[in-house]
Amino acid sequence: MYLKFWIEAARLRTLPLAFSSTLMGIMVSYRHHVLQWDVCVLAILTTFLLQVLSNFANDYGDGIKGTDKNRVGPIRAIQSGRITTAEMKRAIKITSILSFISGTTLILVSEVDAYFSFLFLFLGMIAIYAAIKYTVGSKAYGYYGFGDIFVFLFFGLLAVIGVFYLQSNYFSLDVLFPAITVGLLSTGVLNLNNMRDIENDKRMGKRTVAVILGITKAKLYHIFLINLSFFSLLVYLFLSKMEWYVYLVFLMYIPFILDLSKIEMEKTPRNLDLFLRKTAINTLLLTIFLAFLVFISEL
Repeated sequence: MYLKFWIEAARLRTLPLAFSSTLMGIMVSYRHHVLQWDVCVLAILTTFLLQVLSNFANDYGDGIKGTDKNRVGPIRAIQSGRITTAEMKRAIKITSILSFISGTTLILVSEVDAYFSFLFLFLGMIAIYAAIKYTVGSKAYGYYGFGDIFVFLFFGLLAVIGVFYLQSNYFSLDVLFPAITVGLLSTGVLNLNNMRDIENDKRMGKRTVAVILGITKAKLYHIFLINLSFFSLLVYLFLSKMEWYVYLVFLMYIPFILDLSKIEMEKTPRNLDLFLRKTAINTLLLTIFLAFLVFISEL
């Protein structure tokens, strides 16, 4: 049973979203014929550890602040008392160390030059720090509306472009657009999370973007994120001169649009939890479908 509590604290349902960014980076690397499987495996492992670290830290930070006391989403480990604050703090330290080791190994295996090795090492440490500081500490940036920027940068731009560069040792402008796509979709999942928790966050003084905007404007913001993500994907396919059938990936636009209409009509914030999970899974399915179509086009 104790192991079950840790699995729940790791929030495995958030992992599909985390893997989407890494898979997108692998896809563009395959498209550029620079794929290195050892780099891919280590990138996936590092992404997994950073996501779990972020989830542990979020549980700890909100738990000790009392923000989770009346939350409407899934029950958190510290909130429920299943895991103590001391145990969670120790888990955060261990996961941080593992993330650092995995990330450092990833850099060494990639064989990038010394300058970029130090740059990626620095960015890796920033990623670990940012994962922790989202809700931990008196100046936790997640309480001041900066969570969306963090997710877009680290689970979008840095993840996709980083995975590509570690395999190619060069930057290509076209890679920016799928990075923007997955970054915006990831931000959309965070926005759904914050819309779901808007009432409790407002009471607890946690000023997320949803709290700052209010529920009506937060829904419009969500529509903007989803639609801009698909527009960015369209730009990528156009610039890359993809085969016509790769555009079939836009069939995945349908479930997103259907959910957008339901989210717009939903009057009870707590009911948005369903769409949070669906958007995360649909983002992964979109990435898998795109990778499959690109793979076929390269045969």
